[in-house]
Amino acid sequence: MITLALDASTYVGDVAVLRDARVLAEESVAMKGAEHERLMPAVVAVLRSAGLDVDAIERVVCGAGPGSFTSLRIAGAISKGIACGVGVPLFAVQSMALIVAGAERPPGRYLTVVDALRGEAYVALYETDADRKTHELEPARIVSIAELETFAADVGAQTIGPSRELCAIVANPRARAVALLEDAIVATGAVDLAAWEPAYGRLAEAQVKWEAAHGRPLPTG
Repeated sequence: MITLALDASTYVGDVAVLRDARVLAEESVAMKGAEHERLMPAVVAVLRSAGLDVDAIERVVCGAGPGSFTSLRIAGAISKGIACGVGVPLFAVQSMALIVAGAERPPGRYLTVVDALRGEAYVALYETDADRKTHELEPARIVSIAELETFAADVGAQTIGPSRELCAIVANPRARAVALLEDAIVATGAVDLAAWEPAYGRLAEAQVKWEAAHGRPLPTG
């Protein structure tokens, strides 16, 4: 099984090509502050490094968030476009699970933390076992950054995520970690290509500012 996996829930995009559980090629690119979109070129680069054409892809797995609105939209659009164009299924995986599984830490409890802006953070609780399996204990939700330390202590977990200011362990989502999350990916099943979108976690910052300035919801029709 040839899998193209990608995630862009944070300001670092990550792409990997795997044959079953073996990583053939991978690449990370900056998503924030880039003059040009870099995720699609990274997809092209890893396929070239793996010696594969796009038609060799048998499934696509995309990190589903929550996280950076714009980056998630880019990853989602690329994933859906390739899955649709090649005619293969698209699977979604929790981006926060990719943080924990990708870090390959010792067994224990980990609270993934991703900055949600406005003094808040997305958090989700996971546990890893001796077989390197990652299990979700509590799904993603938003908490105040001021509550993070207390929250992590209450659940007996180490904080892990991309921010050095918020986390004891610094780690980004790794696309290669889909190999360690295979059971959860298969159990969830392929998404509906026409209807699926990443789980953004909240409205885009631009939309919030527009609605605040105009005193009404942003028109969507």
